[in-house]
Amino acid sequence: MGFAAIIIGDEIIRGKRQDKHFAKTRELLSGRGLRLDVVTYVGDDPVRLTEVLRQSFGTNDVVFSFGGIGITPDDRTRRCAADAAGLPLEVHPAAEREIRAMSIERKREVTDEMLQFGAFPQGSRIIPNPVNRIPGFSLRDHHFVPGFPEMAWPMIEWVLDTYYRDLFHRKAEAEKSIIILGGNEGTLLPLMRRLEQDYAGLLVFSLPSFGDATTPSHVELGVRGDPAQVDSAFEDMCREVATLGFSYTVDKKNPSPKTGA
Repeated sequence: MGFAAIIIGDEIIRGKRQDKHFAKTRELLSGRGLRLDVVTYVGDDPVRLTEVLRQSFGTNDVVFSFGGIGITPDDRTRRCAADAAGLPLEVHPAAEREIRAMSIERKREVTDEMLQFGAFPQGSRIIPNPVNRIPGFSLRDHHFVPGFPEMAWPMIEWVLDTYYRDLFHRKAEAEKSIIILGGNEGTLLPLMRRLEQDYAGLLVFSLPSFGDATTPSHVELGVRGDPAQVDSAFEDMCREVATLGFSYTVDKKNPSPKTGA
């Protein structure tokens, strides 16, 4: 089981609004010892959106979907989710109660159109909305919230804390890296391959940079995974980088930098 986000809306795809959900979802997951594995951006086209959701329902991922659950013509997420899952839309009783309660609080008439805010795929569960009481919905491990950050983010936190608490901080992970001045991935490739063979399950990563007027070209080389393996793999990596004749510094995220030969 992984964690994924689907961020929906032509306004994002066309650049009329800047997405904030990717960074925030990553933050909310990270604070609970979880990580985001997949992010998908899709516009309001119903054919494309339905296909994205159909493929997503075919995975074991926990999926957070942002946007498109209103009732204007370009809000198609509820219908597309129902079509992707092969289910009818129906007004959820708990959603109806929330909408009616909100309408009473705001002294508004409850119309059939207003109740369509609570029309979800059959079998859905509601996600409480702390801002205006118009809920989102969960279907299996897919969770659909509005595009408004002030609503969406506390709703995602509620989902995580309600349904997935048993997954929090289950798998510890550490990361260490070095900055190799003048390094090149071609020379470092045998080392990277050996580290992944010698430390099964550990991820070795490299991020090359051409540099700029103030920073020379370099490669960030690092290891990520089980803390019990990271320390020994890191020391191994540093020794061989020094043997290859490269100068390096420990990445600034590491509290104790040092320099190799």
